[in-house]
Amino acid sequence: MTENSPTKRADARRNEQALLDAAAAVFRTDGVDAPVRRVAAAAGVGMGTIYRHFPTRADLVAAVYRHQIEACAAAGPDLLATRSSPFAALRDWVDLFADFLVTKHGLAAALRDDPAGFTALHAVFLDRLLPVLEELLAAARDANEVVPDLAAYQLMRAVGDICAGAQATDPDYDPRRTVHLLLDGCRR
Repeated sequence: MTENSPTKRADARRNEQALLDAAAAVFRTDGVDAPVRRVAAAAGVGMGTIYRHFPTRADLVAAVYRHQIEACAAAGPDLLATRSSPFAALRDWVDLFADFLVTKHGLAAALRDDPAGFTALHAVFLDRLLPVLEELLAAARDANEVVPDLAAYQLMRAVGDICAGAQATDPDYDPRRTVHLLLDGCRR
């Protein structure tokens, strides 16, 4: 239902994308337990529109998760083509990835009644994002900007662990700053 099928009108696909962007922004600041009315207000739509697209909170959370996976996957090649160096592209992509990780906090709880769905989403996460990070790292390695033995999966896990700390109630903790320190440690 939430996939961008070719049978959906272009305006319906745009509206759904805007709704998913708004939901991601609300989830990033308020977590996945934020009231659906807050998502509706941020998207500029009524509650009925949200429930028509996403009958349950789990459906909305899973759709936001998939939407952000695709946005992160698409960003990698664009950043490599437009940034001043492969390392700059890597840093910008990791920032997007970190934002995504902070947004997805609470996904497991929201999907607790659908463990198979959670497992499937995790597989999509790895299948789509690991190759993008590998491509960014390969370009940075080729440019001699990062240490040669830096593995994409290890970096992905490290960024994930850092972003997990964003869920703490410490207002002084900035996962992006910590991720930047990690990336600086990977430079040549």
